[in-house]
Amino acid sequence: MTNTELIEKINKLKKEKNAIILAHCYQNPEIDFVADYVGDSLGLSRLASKTDAEIIVFAGVYFMAETAKILSPDKKVLLPNKNSGCNMADMINLKQVKEFKEKYPDVPLVCYVNSSAEVKAQCDICCTSANAVNVVKSLGLKKVLFAPDCYLGSWVQKNLPDVEVISYPGFCPTHLRIIPDEIVKMKIMYKDAKILVHPECHQEVVKLADFVGSTTQIMQYCESTNHKQYIIATEKGVIDRLKRDFPEKEFILASSKLICHNMKWNTLDDILNSLLYDQFEVTVEEEIRQKALNSIQRMIELK
Repeated sequence: MTNTELIEKINKLKKEKNAIILAHCYQNPEIDFVADYVGDSLGLSRLASKTDAEIIVFAGVYFMAETAKILSPDKKVLLPNKNSGCNMADMINLKQVKEFKEKYPDVPLVCYVNSSAEVKAQCDICCTSANAVNVVKSLGLKKVLFAPDCYLGSWVQKNLPDVEVISYPGFCPTHLRIIPDEIVKMKIMYKDAKILVHPECHQEVVKLADFVGSTTQIMQYCESTNHKQYIIATEKGVIDRLKRDFPEKEFILASSKLICHNMKWNTLDDILNSLLYDQFEVTVEEEIRQKALNSIQRMIELK
């Protein structure tokens, strides 16, 4: 079946089943032709909580679909490919997060949304890469725990020098593939280009950036500025969409290694099968869901 035929079948089927398709911007760009919304994980989950659709197909990785289920317990949430996991989220489980907290009793835990429901249930407040600094600042404390990404934790520490940020040693393997030397070479090759870096990158890479932000913030920066060239240090899916949406500008991927293979698992075939057979449904135990929901809602209330 061709992509055109798959797209037609999917778009017809989602109307018949009152389904909505959410796609993360790291997905393969052909997914956008069937997606109702494309964005970052939390933004998509917020949309999921407001939709009247009965079924949510989340073209992303497992923790994203799980977050959508936490926010939308009465909806059926489907992950098109059950292999779509997250290496960073897998670096901390329930036992490990409890051990981390036990080492620092009475110190609140800030949890990156890139984590499992059971980990979110153990934290005091969630954050995203876009709002991590503001979330920690809002606590008004001198010491916090941060999990699972130590590099996002380092970014928070850099921006809030009066706060001691104790980070769990997790990381994003994709963003760590970019090394400072590659950015330096890029700066020489493209002297007028602006360098845009995700805060999950190593801090030595972050130091070389003209702008540091989440995937959505990077895309917004490119849209709102008039530079001719941009060097993008985040997952390739972002640059695929930027090239498509802003053909008058030049976007250069900082490294050919910036590909998250877990994010590329979902295909149009998977989405079609997900709608046809209600596979693969994501569930969260109610006790865990309620605790995780509290930490997410506390973040959302900060605006």
